[in-house]
Amino acid sequence: MSTSHGAIDRATLRFLADLKKNNDRDWFTAHKDRYEAAMADMRAFADALIERMRRHDKIATADGKEAMYRIYNDLRFHKDKPPYKEHLAGSLARVKPALRGGYYFHIAPGASFIACGFWAPEPDDLKKIRTDILYDHPVWRKLLGAKRLRDHWGELEGEQLKTAPQGFHKDHPAVDLLRYKQFIFSHAFSDKEVLAPDLADRVDAHYRAIRPWLDHLSEVLTTDGNGNPL
Repeated sequence: MSTSHGAIDRATLRFLADLKKNNDRDWFTAHKDRYEAAMADMRAFADALIERMRRHDKIATADGKEAMYRIYNDLRFHKDKPPYKEHLAGSLARVKPALRGGYYFHIAPGASFIACGFWAPEPDDLKKIRTDILYDHPVWRKLLGAKRLRDHWGELEGEQLKTAPQGFHKDHPAVDLLRYKQFIFSHAFSDKEVLAPDLADRVDAHYRAIRPWLDHLSEVLTTDGNGNPL
């Protein structure tokens, strides 16, 4: 299983592949030891990632155990769902209130990825972000067009309105950015990359590359127009 170097064990992917074929309580109970080993593997990876991240960012998540999400699906309102998620995932929170945004990692055979940004911004936060785009869109273009960010993450993603949001002109030069309701970046990893011994280092490099944009959004969301804390 993984150690502090931050690799994912092949047995973790095998467990998830088998779970996808046998997503029921009887099978899961019979293979609980494999699940526990996979979770221990993921916690060790998250610990290694947190160690690296704390060299350049303030991470609030205490350890790998706190980072990991439960594998159990919530069936209270979705009885047709399988009982278990077919991936293992976790997230790292930044220290609030000054630092906003978060980091997400998702491991599944053939479908692993990392992500960061703002999945469901509160209405007040969304308004602040759009106001910043309205008046400071050249800074946004520079941040989003930076070679380091584009090499590691590509294009900004997220749900968008079909036209300009209410109160914003449809002919604004940054209307393409104003239409976003989510502000997300993601990057996929192949199974070969997931199993490589330098996975934690590579994920950390991607998270480093997004910092200028995250830090800009943190300032937008936590200070007034004069830079004073809200």
